[in-house]
Amino acid sequence: MPVRGDGKGDNVFAHAAALARRFSAHVVVTHCRARTEDMMPFGVPIPASMKKLLVTQAGEVADQVESAMRAEMAELAAGHGLPIVEAPGVPGADGPSASWVEQQGRQVDVIKRHGRLADLVCVAKPDVDRNLGANTLKAALFNTGRPVMMCPPRDTPPPALGAHVAIAWNGSVEASRAVALTLSMIERADRVDILTSGAELDGVGADALAAYLAERGASAGVERLGESRRIGLALLEASAGLGADTLIMGAYSQSHERETVFGGNTQQVVDQSTMPVILVH
Repeated sequence: MPVRGDGKGDNVFAHAAALARRFSAHVVVTHCRARTEDMMPFGVPIPASMKKLLVTQAGEVADQVESAMRAEMAELAAGHGLPIVEAPGVPGADGPSASWVEQQGRQVDVIKRHGRLADLVCVAKPDVDRNLGANTLKAALFNTGRPVMMCPPRDTPPPALGAHVAIAWNGSVEASRAVALTLSMIERADRVDILTSGAELDGVGADALAAYLAERGASAGVERLGESRRIGLALLEASAGLGADTLIMGAYSQSHERETVFGGNTQQVVDQSTMPVILVH
């Protein structure tokens, strides 16, 4: 879970904690601390004495931010029943837990470094009005190769996650990877629903996916959506109608830039979702 003091960490941590409690998992909260040299005015000559003062002050501010965020994280973890540990042990041995990691550098590089060895990367849903979070989601999706849970803003923490999952299926490589990388969640869900519009690629249909999951001990129902030009919205409506707590789907089978400009199923979900969505590219 990458954080940087933008006010969205509490909500994302609540989602991560809900999953941690269900799976006896460990949450690594990774603070992306900007390097002082990156905070200097670009292209503006600065006297050496002034630069030294700015570096010192920037470092002091960063220390204060880190200290405040560590304290906030400890309070959040206690409220969600996750003890803080310095060195996590065997997963599941002692129940859910959390730890804090401080990393200096650009957030995109920090996400790469820690995300590629995470079972799941948790980020906030982008806030279009405030222009926050889009680059974080993009970095997690395209630079880690791991599933990314996009957490929508909520006034109260989710009571549980992973009990009832919906899978968006169209037979694509992205959808296949989404299933493969979230099998541990799918296999332990109390209920699984496969959502399909019927436009499945290469003949890899939803019934075939249901049979594959059944071989792994996960019984899944198939929900066939009506024809729609706005498949992303239809997926969200169907997931909510079935009572799913999480939607799993492949992301950006077209390029991110194309979907952002011209629209697309993934972008509809990113823009309109009010439920947690696990995206895999």
